[in-house]
Amino acid sequence: MNIRIIAVGKLKEKYLEMGINEYLKRLQTYAKVEIVEVKEESFSEPLSEKSSQQILEREGKRILDAIPEKYYVIALDRLGKQQTSEELSNILQELAVYGQGNIALIIGGSLGLSSAVLEKADLKLSFSKFTFPHQLMRLILVEQIYRALTIIRGEKYHK
Repeated sequence: MNIRIIAVGKLKEKYLEMGINEYLKRLQTYAKVEIVEVKEESFSEPLSEKSSQQILEREGKRILDAIPEKYYVIALDRLGKQQTSEELSNILQELAVYGQGNIALIIGGSLGLSSAVLEKADLKLSFSKFTFPHQLMRLILVEQIYRALTIIRGEKYHK
């Protein structure tokens, strides 16, 4: 399985980087997982609706350019469908069984994702109705990928 996490912006917090690296190391025996960072637009608030849309469109173009052809695209969006860890593992397992082992997971910037990225998504996934910092979502996402893959293998990580 090839998993590409496409995330807007650079990771700045060392503790998040350490946690992400730990899960990436653990994931090496299950799948090839890479994180691709795309440039985050800088802005100061308050933003007009037009300015917000322009920022989302520019970030969205970079995200779309980073999605390889024939990848199954999962966009993290707070309005998406909420799944349990078991349901996520079922989704990943079904994709692999049906020959779709190439998956791109998208984490937007602080303004979210453009409509073009959401339209490209095969699945819109919500981790919670809460809003999380997009850098923290990287850690949560790699942990959940690890959890899902251990569930598939019947390992004891998930209780």
